[in-house]
Amino acid sequence: MPADSVAVNWRSCADAAALAHMATDHVASLARANIAERGRFQVALAGGNTPRRLYERLRDLDTDWSAWHIYFGDERCVPAGDERRNDVMARAAWLDHVAIGKIHPMPAERGPASAAQDYARLLASNDKLDLCVLGMGEDGHTASLFPGHDLGAAGDAPPVLAVLDAPKPPPERVTLSLRTLNASRHLLVLIDGQGKRNAVARWRAGADLPVSRLAPRVSLTVMVTRAAMPGE
Repeated sequence: MPADSVAVNWRSCADAAALAHMATDHVASLARANIAERGRFQVALAGGNTPRRLYERLRDLDTDWSAWHIYFGDERCVPAGDERRNDVMARAAWLDHVAIGKIHPMPAERGPASAAQDYARLLASNDKLDLCVLGMGEDGHTASLFPGHDLGAAGDAPPVLAVLDAPKPPPERVTLSLRTLNASRHLLVLIDGQGKRNAVARWRAGADLPVSRLAPRVSLTVMVTRAAMPGE
């Protein structure tokens, strides 16, 4: 583990429903603390089926929604409103059901290069993210940071990357760089599914995967279902 990284807080649970319950409690706790301390809560969201359960539960959270500012960790370069987009899923599952203070979708419909530049300007005008919700793929990728690709880890890396050749469709995407993710106060990684077991095992064994390069400023919490946890 790099000297400047935080320890990984591994938390296992029975199944996807238990994962969503645990994650909801975690996000609620961070929201209360950040709103009390700074008056707002800045969160970047992930796509995929595992985070969707969390978002559906967050609808019923007792919180000051006007203090929430929503960003996205990555996005597919498809037209606005396309069902493959992460922001479309998040709106349907959660955001359209509450009075969120501000939602900042990635303008991925403009193409990866333009969208990355526009989102980088947006992030530059705001404080660091309080929380990034992430998933993990079977190859150990997180957001749209894939093995063998530029992760944007260097100190002078752009805050947002244009991805032109993602190994899963669609190939064109926009993603927060590793430098931006690691500048966040907290990271929460949600993992479910037996197909993720090998990647989880490799991460825990110290393999160099995109997800294993996560090192936020305060805390890194990884919630894993029994199906995805080796030895369970």
